[in-house]
Amino acid sequence: MSALAPTLAVIGGGQLARMMAEPAAALGIPLRLLAEAQGVSAAQVIPDHAVGDYRSLDALRSVTNGCPVVTFDHEHVPTEHLHALEADGVAVRPGPEALVHAQDKGVMRARLAELGVPCPRNAIVTSTADVEAFGFPCVLKTTRGGYDGKGVWFARSAADCDEAFAAAAGTGVRILAEELVDFRRELSALVARSPSGQAASYPVVASTQKDGICHEVIAPAPDLAPELAGQAQEIALRVAGALDVTGVLAVELFETTDGRILVNELAMRPHNTGHWTQDGAVTSQFENHLRAVLDLPLGSPAPRARWTVMVNILGGPDATVGRLYDGYPHALARDPHLRVHLYGKELRPGRKVGHVNVYGDDLDDCLERARHAAAWFRGDLGNESE
Repeated sequence: MSALAPTLAVIGGGQLARMMAEPAAALGIPLRLLAEAQGVSAAQVIPDHAVGDYRSLDALRSVTNGCPVVTFDHEHVPTEHLHALEADGVAVRPGPEALVHAQDKGVMRARLAELGVPCPRNAIVTSTADVEAFGFPCVLKTTRGGYDGKGVWFARSAADCDEAFAAAAGTGVRILAEELVDFRRELSALVARSPSGQAASYPVVASTQKDGICHEVIAPAPDLAPELAGQAQEIALRVAGALDVTGVLAVELFETTDGRILVNELAMRPHNTGHWTQDGAVTSQFENHLRAVLDLPLGSPAPRARWTVMVNILGGPDATVGRLYDGYPHALARDPHLRVHLYGKELRPGRKVGHVNVYGDDLDDCLERARHAAAWFRGDLGNESE
């Protein structure tokens, strides 16, 4: 047997691909990256990379040449290209039949309904009249292409529908209407699944969103009824099996005010709500994603500490002031147990440029430490004395 591991192709040069590089190096797995531009986050740490357009089949074929398996930093590669790569003999993981459910919210809602998975009331709409018949207030979403709050509109009257239909006009993208859920909080159930059917389920976490972007995550979700936690994990495992997902699947959920859980979104890749696992779990989501797509035995998803808190670092309103690296002397000296993950991205207002993880036995202490560190890196506490 060759001492060399197979080269894994990764499409997309964002921070998720970047964070696959560390466990890949530890496991001795070579990565080859298709990056969208020179110097993007993952290209800084994966030497074997090419710059190209993921919408180009030629670019995809070039980067996967000689790679038995390909996986993804995002879900936007055209489905027909994924089928073409499969025809070339490349194992596409997750496969196109699975990935389409993360690419198209309309397809996802229809399939989850077939599986009997609890979801918000929803319908495809083609006009304001359709939305009026569906009922206000509601949420309008483009079925493809939306992320981090983009492609989402809150509609409380007919006038609120115009922007959504204008954005979709001429694109071939449909509009999905969903009921405005009265929810207590947002949860996430993360699982990893291999082609052989082995699965690992992480603790259900609570996430806080601001302006459609994940702000912080608490693992495990505090005060979550055991039966709801079990139901959330069962849903994630059932969906992963039914859709034949390979790799990490994140199921974003609403915990309603009347004690139910409803599926909000699916993501078939490492996910922001799983970043806590880098330091708070025995095996991170990134390592288990690599193990899964290569059909290696999965690692333990068990938590290392009672609590782990992840807080994202976003560029502030004046993102040109200061540099992220300048935050290290204060943040690391104040909290030697702090774990900082920066993405090598230029600062822009509202842009995710890193995150911090804190773990321990006292949740309030973990929250204070993580929030302080993230605020310091953002510049919110730049001149504050201790």
